Amino acid sequence: MTALHNLTAAELGRAYAERSVSPVEVAQAVLARMDACEPRINAMFRIDRDGAIAQARAAESRWRAVRPLSPLDGVPVTIKENIHTRGDPAPIGTAANADLPPAAEDAPPAARCRDAGCVILGKTTMPDYGMLSSGLSSIHGVTRNPWRLDRNTSGSSSGAGAAAAAGYGPLHIGTDIGGSVRLPATHCGIFALKPSLGRIPVYPPFMGRVAGPMTRSVEDATLLLNALTRPDARDFMSLPETSADYPSGLDSMQAKSLRIGLLPDMRVGMAVHPEVRAAAHAAAQALARAGAKIEEIASFLTAEMLDGMSRFFEARSCNDFNALTPERRARVLPFITEWCTWRANKFTGAEVMAAYTQVMLMREAAVKACQPYDFVISPTSPILPYEAELACPGNDPHDALPHIAFTVAYNMSEQPAASFNWTFSADGLPIGVQVIGRRFDDLGVLRLSRLLEKLRPAQKAWPEL
Repeated sequence: MTALHNLTAAELGRAYAERSVSPVEVAQAVLARMDACEPRINAMFRIDRDGAIAQARAAESRWRAVRPLSPLDGVPVTIKENIHTRGDPAPIGTAANADLPPAAEDAPPAARCRDAGCVILGKTTMPDYGMLSSGLSSIHGVTRNPWRLDRNTSGSSSGAGAAAAAGYGPLHIGTDIGGSVRLPATHCGIFALKPSLGRIPVYPPFMGRVAGPMTRSVEDATLLLNALTRPDARDFMSLPETSADYPSGLDSMQAKSLRIGLLPDMRVGMAVHPEVRAAAHAAAQALARAGAKIEEIASFLTAEMLDGMSRFFEARSCNDFNALTPERRARVLPFITEWCTWRANKFTGAEVMAAYTQVMLMREAAVKACQPYDFVISPTSPILPYEAELACPGNDPHDALPHIAFTVAYNMSEQPAASFNWTFSADGLPIGVQVIGRRFDDLGVLRLSRLLEKLRPAQKAWPEL
């Protein structure tokens, strides 16, 4: 029998309806799982035990009355620390914000979870300001990969990725501005969707910034999307409400009608590990055997575009850093301090605008490269999980983002992109493959991901820790 903490959201909804399992039993089981694993992986910033049990009891009453708020009523969820939940602090991963007051209201994703009756278990960890693809934080410490504790989760949705892999319930919400749900997905062996910009309302909105579901399966992500995509006026970039039902027709995609681009190497940033490259090719070959037409495509990203992206975010972060008091600056992770100031303190306005121009060129190039195809598939990250204690691969604050070349362009182009686990390395570490769709085709990305989920090799059992 599957342990309660390992049941999917879909399975829990059916079990609640049948009254074979109660939301209170599930909440207690997941909290016990956290107690067993947290000393080793450190995925949680805050655990709301009393609140979770109270929410679960309310959900249990609704199911008994046959009046659930949604199919997710009573299903556990964790929410990334930087997504405001009323009454909880949100230090954005940095000790510089350790004494800020708690949030006064829920951000849109948290509000939609409450509307759906989800049991909010607590908040997951993230690195300082979300500006590292790592599990290292000046306030949270080191978040470790459940598959191997000396390996990094990547980030910035580091705690969410670790929580999903460890079995802290079926649903987790992260944020992504350059790869921050997809990179933890590939390193933690889970599924994550970076939706089209505005598909899931967020607050505050910012260029390229999205919230996205992080789950063990595509089906669970679709169930969560049904709740999260409801509109919220606070996000001025949110998309119009649609009648899309994401779980409906999830298994309807046929490979034989598809034209798919395979992008095995961006040729900028870090070199692609041979096992990562082999996984992307294997996924393409599986689709080809199922009838899809596969065409290998060349990289559209240049070194100037990737460096422009880095310079733009350095300038943004440097501006925020310089606005802090000296006492607060001293609390920021030293790696982040060096990363955001080493050259940005000397940028002119013209140099910042030149960096922004490269970001827009990246956006244009991504859309143009993907347009001839129904979908593009690629590696998610060029590398396997690196050392847990490092701020980035190589640990160089002057070259902190060379591993985001496969992910960041689609934030800027606003296209949906997902990462799902394909296979495992010779050392037993997860290897993800990325699926990219045309702008607004979130449903197509989910359906192709589901098809690939069925075509992929047998998966390893989830880590027991």
